[in-house]
Order: sequence, then C-alpha cells, then structure tokens
Amino acid sequence: MMKRIVSIQDISCFGKCSLTVALPIISTMGIETCVIPTAVLSTHTGSGFEGYTYHDLTADIPNIAAHWKRLGLHFDAISTGYLGSKEQVGMVLDFFTEFSTPDNKIIVDPVLGDKGQFYKGFNSDFAKEMCRLCNNADVIKPNMTEAALLLGEECREGGYDESYVGELLKRLSELGARHIILTGVSYTPDKQGVVAFDRETGETFTYFSENIPGYFHSTGDVFSATLTGALVHNYSLERSIRIAVDFTVDCIRHTVGHQCEHWYSVRFEECIPDLISMMG
Repeated sequence: MMKRIVSIQDISCFGKCSLTVALPIISTMGIETCVIPTAVLSTHTGSGFEGYTYHDLTADIPNIAAHWKRLGLHFDAISTGYLGSKEQVGMVLDFFTEFSTPDNKIIVDPVLGDKGQFYKGFNSDFAKEMCRLCNNADVIKPNMTEAALLLGEECREGGYDESYVGELLKRLSELGARHIILTGVSYTPDKQGVVAFDRETGETFTYFSENIPGYFHSTGDVFSATLTGALVHNYSLERSIRIAVDFTVDCIRHTVGHQCEHWYSVRFEECIPDLISMMG
C-alpha cells in the first residue's frame, strides 16, 4: 500500500514555505500527503513582506480530526511545523493521542525562531508548550536557535564546538524524543550541517556540506519535508539526513544568482528530478 502522512502546519499562499513546500516534496517521494492547515496567510512572515493577511483555522482542527477518525484513517507518520498558539499545540497533542500507533512516526519541527531570536508572536511560555509536543515525538529537528529556546537558554550565534553541541543534544533528548536532529550546526566558516543523537543507543551522527553565504528562506521547511519522506520510506536515520541535507543544499545552489527575483524562497521545483535520483 502507498504510505501516507499528515502534515500539520500553516499554508502561505505566496512565498513557498510550510505546506506549499511539504506537499509537493513529500508527494514527489511517492507518499500520499494529507494536510491540516493551521492558518492561511497571504505570504509568509519573513523579511520583505509587510501587511500580510492571516486567517486562523484553529476551530477547524478538531473537526477535521473527528471526521478522519470516523473514516478510520491511518497515517505512517504525523509531521508538525508552524503552530500559532498554545491552543493549537493542545489540539495537536490530542491528534497524537487519537492517531499515533506503535508502527507510525511522530516528527516534530519545533518552530520557534531563528538567528538568535523568537519569531513574531512567540515567547518563552510558548517554548514550554512546544516542549510538551517534543515530549510526545519520535523525532524532533530544532535549529540551533530553537534548541536554546526549548532549553530556556540564551541563544548563541556561532562559536559552536563539539562539546557544546553534544551537551545540547543530550539535554534535548531529555524532553522525550528518541532522535534529536540539530540543524544549522557549523564549526568552521566553510561547512554547515546536521548533528543527530539517538537517545536509546547514545550514538551521534554528523553530516556537513558546503556553507553557502547568504540567508535563504524556506530551507528549514525543505529539509523537514525531505527528512520526513525519507524516514517514512524506512531509510536509516543517517541516509535520511544525507538525502535531506543534499537536497536542501541543491535547492540553495539553484537559487544563488537568482536572489533578485527569488529573495523570498529557494527554487526547489527545479531540483525535484535531483531528489528522485537521490532516492534511487
């Protein structure tokens, strides 16, 4: 049977992020993708967009879940991204209770912030709610900023070493998830990548690639969607991370030189054939 996941996050009508990234990428990987939109925005909220519209869909989440329950739907993975309120976190936890099974995966992207600070509308109280979500996950994938925010620490921008990252991973694992995948790790200016930790085995896996200068919107969503698809195909954690990192970097390379017209996102569509090859 075709594998099926549900992705729970917002949809930005323009800007290529969240569900408009997750849906095409996971579908390309041969997985049926169901969605629960948490909000509809005219654009994403990153720099360059002002006056965007925001329509909250909190009230629809339990109704969608109840209908799916009556239909007897099963998911091979439940994946979460941007959630806009404590109330939504509570509803997603209820969804986990209703739809998690011994053989499916819960993958949480604890979206809180980047570049050393919270995203608009988030604070330390919301970070505590996100910790509750992480406690019920099999896999979490914070960036370096989100790792510090989840642990209630001051964010460090750069200057990382293996000792600091290793301590972060171990403390994040105490939130409850088995696999911690820490993104945006860089020990030297020319390399950036991922360090992962398996709480049950104590093993650490590191995978770095070229550090391409610049800030590229939606790379976190691209990485998360690709990682989710690979894990649902039952690839090993190491192979899943390699595919997700390589595809994300491929998308960045295809965007370099086109930032004037593509300042709001990476050109991931051009790289879809490469993703298919990576999975071969």
